[in-house]
Amino acid sequence: MGFFDKVKAGLTKTRNVIAEKLDAIVKVFRPVDEDLLDELEEALILSDLGVDTATEAVERLRGQVKAGRLKEASQVREALADILSEMVGGGSPEDRALKIGTKPSVILVIGVNGSGKTTTVGKLAHNLKADGKSVLLAAGDTFRAAAADQLEIWAGRAGVDIVRQNEGADPAAVVYDALQAAKARGTDVVLVDTAGRLQNKVNLMKELEKISRVIDRALPGCDRETLLVLDGTTGQNALSQARAFSETSGITGIVLTKLDGTAKGGVVIAITHSMGVPVKYIGVGEKIDDLLPFDPQEFVKALF
Repeated sequence: MGFFDKVKAGLTKTRNVIAEKLDAIVKVFRPVDEDLLDELEEALILSDLGVDTATEAVERLRGQVKAGRLKEASQVREALADILSEMVGGGSPEDRALKIGTKPSVILVIGVNGSGKTTTVGKLAHNLKADGKSVLLAAGDTFRAAAADQLEIWAGRAGVDIVRQNEGADPAAVVYDALQAAKARGTDVVLVDTAGRLQNKVNLMKELEKISRVIDRALPGCDRETLLVLDGTTGQNALSQARAFSETSGITGIVLTKLDGTAKGGVVIAITHSMGVPVKYIGVGEKIDDLLPFDPQEFVKALF
C-alpha cells in the first residue's frame, strides 16, 4: 500500500466527519453566499483545523467569490482543497527530512506520557533500518515503570540494539552509555526515548537539558533532531502542546500519532499552518510500518 492509500485509510474517521459537514453545507443548487461561508467556517473549526486556519481559508474563498471565480456551491469543495493544500505548506521535502548526516547522529524523542513516544521510537527505528541505517536505541525513560521493557520489545521488532539500565537510573547516564556504544560500533543513529513530560514540569525539563549537555560533550557537532510526539486524538490540545514545547525544548520536528483513531486529523493542517516547525512524520496505524513521512499535499488530497 502506497503513501496516499495508507493516509487515506488512516484518515477515514476525519474524512467522514469533514465530508458529512461539507455535504450538508455545499448543496448543488445553493448559492455561495455569506451564510454558506459562515457555516463552512464553523464546520472547519469543529473539524479541528483551528480558528486561525479556518478563518483564513474561508477568507480566501470569500476573495474568490468577490472576484467572480467561485459562483456555485458545487465548486466549493475543490476550491477549499486547493486553498488548504497551499496553506498547509510544511516546507520543502528537505525541510521535512531528518538531518542525520553525521556518524553517529542523535534523535531525541520527547512529549507527554501517552502520546506514543516509545511506539514512535520503535517504528522510526524500523524506518531507518529499512533505509540502510544502523540504529541503537537508548532507553532514557527510566521513570515510567516498564518503559525500558516496552522499548526492548520494539527493538526486537525492528531488529536493532538497545542500551538500558534499571528503572530509576539517571537518564543522562543511559544516553551517555548509548553514545559511547554507538561510537565504538560505528552506529549511524542513536534514537533516545525520553520520559514523558509537560512543559511546566521543571525537573523533567532540566533532565532534558542535562541529556542535551551529555550529547554536546560526547558528540560535539553531531547532527541532532528533537522530535515532539503529539497525540492526534487530542485535537487542538496538540496544537497548544506544540506551541509550548517549541518555546522550551528547541524542537526540530513534530510527529503526529494515532490519526487513524480520531476524527480530529484536521489538527495536522492547523499545526503545519501555524507553527514554524515542520511535521516530519504521521502515524496512521498500529503496524510497525505505519509511521509515514509527512507529505502536506498528499495529506490534504487524502483528506478530501
